[in-house]
Amino acid sequence: MTYHNLKFEIRDNVALITLDRPKALNALSSDLMDELTAAIRACEADDAVGAVVITGSEKAFAAGADIGELKAHDFSRAYLEDLITRNWEEPARARKPVIAAVAGYALGGGCELAMMCDFIIAADNARFGQPEIRIGVVPGAGGSQRLTRFVGKSKAMEMCLTGRMMDADEAERAGLVSRVVPVAELVEEAVKTAQGIAELSRPAVLAAKELVNTAYETTLSEGIRAERRLFHAMFATEDKDEGMAAFLEKRKPKWKHR
Repeated sequence: MTYHNLKFEIRDNVALITLDRPKALNALSSDLMDELTAAIRACEADDAVGAVVITGSEKAFAAGADIGELKAHDFSRAYLEDLITRNWEEPARARKPVIAAVAGYALGGGCELAMMCDFIIAADNARFGQPEIRIGVVPGAGGSQRLTRFVGKSKAMEMCLTGRMMDADEAERAGLVSRVVPVAELVEEAVKTAQGIAELSRPAVLAAKELVNTAYETTLSEGIRAERRLFHAMFATEDKDEGMAAFLEKRKPKWKHR
């Protein structure tokens, strides 16, 4: 597929997707989100890809949704087109790990896109926010829900009601991002992290991702039950035998991904 609003490349076993609308600070237009959906689906279908990194520019991961597009919608059009739902949720649906590498502004839809990923590595110049209240609307791509789960009610409420931005250090303290790195090292560090994940047993990686996500969707007792069942299921894989044998033999495992 030819992409016009993003760059797509494969680095060994990792797909690097770079949002590329520099004049609009990577505002998330419908065309861009269609391309992002297609790119992630291509990664899911490619056995050579073990993990995905989504990034933007040093100035902006994504400064929000494309307000010029949104302004043209009324309720009927938004509802009938299934605005956002139709082509925004693919990062959250992906089974393979998806890492957001965020530099600069991640505001509104940009913050929401980052939160759809499995975790966020932030550059030291990153800024996160949900400023929708300042244009007379509310978050629409999960901002009020995911942000609250990540940072708690008080901080999420303040950000959604005031539009205040959170810098990288605060985002790390609050649990929104996994860690902060220098902006010049962001993409390489994110790709290196993704490669480390991609080199592990694919069944174990997918299962681990599923279980952490389950923790947000169910009770503790049901989550523990799900964990125990998938832990038991790992004993049916060839990678379990290889991984344990390699550990006992003090060598590097040779994963078969089955």
